[in-house]
Amino acid sequence: MSDFILALDQGTTSTRAIIFDHDGLAVATGQMEHRQIYPEAGWVEHDPIEIWDNTRQVIAVALAKAELASRDIAAIGITNQRETTVIWDKATGQPVYNAIVWQDARTADYVEALAREGGVERFRQTTGLPLNPYFSGTKIAWILDHVPDARRRAEAGELIFGTTDSWVLWNLTGGVDGGRHRTDVTNASRTNLMDLRTLDWHPAAVEAYGVPPAMLPQIGPSAGEFGRVSENDLLAGVPVLGILGDQQAATFGQCAFNPGDAKNTYGTGCFLLVNTGRDLVFSRAGLLTTVAYQLDGDEPRYALEGSIAVTGSLVQWLRDNLGLIKSAPQVEDLARSVADNGGAYIVPAFSGLFAPYWRTDARGVIVGLTRYIDKGHLARAALEATAYQTRDVLDAAASDGAVLKELRVDGGMIGNSLLMQFQADVLGVDVVRPVLAETTALGAAYAAGLAAGYWSSLEELRSNWREGGRWSPALDPAERERLYAQWHKAVQRSLDWV
Repeated sequence: MSDFILALDQGTTSTRAIIFDHDGLAVATGQMEHRQIYPEAGWVEHDPIEIWDNTRQVIAVALAKAELASRDIAAIGITNQRETTVIWDKATGQPVYNAIVWQDARTADYVEALAREGGVERFRQTTGLPLNPYFSGTKIAWILDHVPDARRRAEAGELIFGTTDSWVLWNLTGGVDGGRHRTDVTNASRTNLMDLRTLDWHPAAVEAYGVPPAMLPQIGPSAGEFGRVSENDLLAGVPVLGILGDQQAATFGQCAFNPGDAKNTYGTGCFLLVNTGRDLVFSRAGLLTTVAYQLDGDEPRYALEGSIAVTGSLVQWLRDNLGLIKSAPQVEDLARSVADNGGAYIVPAFSGLFAPYWRTDARGVIVGLTRYIDKGHLARAALEATAYQTRDVLDAAASDGAVLKELRVDGGMIGNSLLMQFQADVLGVDVVRPVLAETTALGAAYAAGLAAGYWSSLEELRSNWREGGRWSPALDPAERERLYAQWHKAVQRSLDWV
């Protein structure tokens, strides 16, 4: 058997190729950022061609660093930014429009129109999701309605849709020369078009969104056969055996396989997933119901999810828009220059608020400003906003019956010790990170490796998990609740702006 698994992590800000060994350790990495395109306020786009070009380059970089060839790779796993929508011509391989990113809020009018029949909960008991611009369905409809001739071409079978996993897979497996048009259950469950019970496209939702059914990819298990890399590629002949949306991949990489297991990923946004096993649990408190994973030949496992739109991207905003820091890691030193937030709170509702509020009318606010506030207080308020939003979704999960004993964390922000300590303080439970922080890519590798027989079982994967750090609550409970009450006052100020 070949000695390594390669994971492709097509994220919101960059694309990475990471090669893993049997111990789940990263051997080599290639990474390239892609442009963030903002045509109008609240709009976010990516160039799909740039993403595919970067994918090919990061594969080459990772293989060169590890001094490996295709014969050394047993399988490929793909993980990706979810909901981000690509529509392309299957005869030419050219996208008809930029990818509309999950953060994009332009389709609020579509949501309003769909909600006239049945409200925003119209499809929740089938798809697990409320009507919201976040999900792929309205993004597909917007492209078909705004790109000249796109709807006619789609109805004629010329155009196909995919989230970025499908876009990368189609190109990897041949593109216009027989590329496989497929996705997995986790990504399909984020479109608001899939039936969580049948694991197939839901005809009523597809019709309501105005999506021609022939555009949609074939849905398969997260660990299973998706195709082989085409012969003119560096990885020629290597099978693609795993696909997971990024947050489900991180959950899988954290080995959160059992009901009640939970993880929170701190990236561009924050995403809490709580495994509910074989049970479909529909939240009463604003969380989403989604597929956690499905192994080939097995039943799906489900999860409750709390999705937060803006966390790490708030730090980028401090850097790029305000110029308070020169690099993202500097935010911790700046925040440590003050003892507390000085009474300032930032609610980063740049394109509305996601879970548990689901308010498209919200916009970002900074409140509690006095002459005393300096850039250190703003840096601290930005980090604290991430911790408060995480408590919002964990409180929602608790009201739905989830009992949290500790929180496993991953993602780029967990290197910030000040944030992790404040997260433990505001939650009142331990926060635990693994030795390997790259759990998203690792989860995709695990799924592919299981399907390839590279790893034998979930139990074998659990044996790879190691604790890398732990933060315990140190804040007085009364102070914790006072600060959290102030956060809720700030959130109220962000509502009803649009």
